[in-house]
Amino acid sequence: MNPRKAMGPVISILLCGCAFAEHPKPAELAQACSAFTDARKFIGTRQCIRGKVIRVSPSGEGRTFLDFCEDYRVCPFTVVVFDEDRHHVGSVESLVGSTIEIRGKIRDYDGRAQIVLEDADQLGGGVKRLPPAPKEFDVEERGKFSPGTLHATKARKPSQKKAKLPSTLDVEPDPNE
Repeated sequence: MNPRKAMGPVISILLCGCAFAEHPKPAELAQACSAFTDARKFIGTRQCIRGKVIRVSPSGEGRTFLDFCEDYRVCPFTVVVFDEDRHHVGSVESLVGSTIEIRGKIRDYDGRAQIVLEDADQLGGGVKRLPPAPKEFDVEERGKFSPGTLHATKARKPSQKKAKLPSTLDVEPDPNE
């Protein structure tokens, strides 16, 4: 028997086993989430973090922060959503008061652990679907948007027509000339 032919099925099985070994198993995908107070232990790794969102704070630089502590300056963990990711994430304002699970790479930012929320698929813990971010959303205009509230259109002021100047001057010739 040819040794190459005999090794073919063995190599195929080994290659298939290696290909499956790299993909996470369902049990790994359903990893337990750590409390947000322990997030600093996992800086530099992909992890699931759980915590209750106390406040959603937009900043003037086009970022929105999910705060997990009353005083964000001493909180060990935060989540940030950049303005360009708002359409992928949705309206995070609806998360206030909810306990969420967020998955992502934990980074060190200003002495705290932080996850950048780029897509709503990173969220878990009972968060089914976030409402879409408003189309006119502008971080600079705090408090201008109220979802679900309709406002009547403002009445237009009547336009006042300006007096037109004559296009040619009708001047009679001077008889003394």
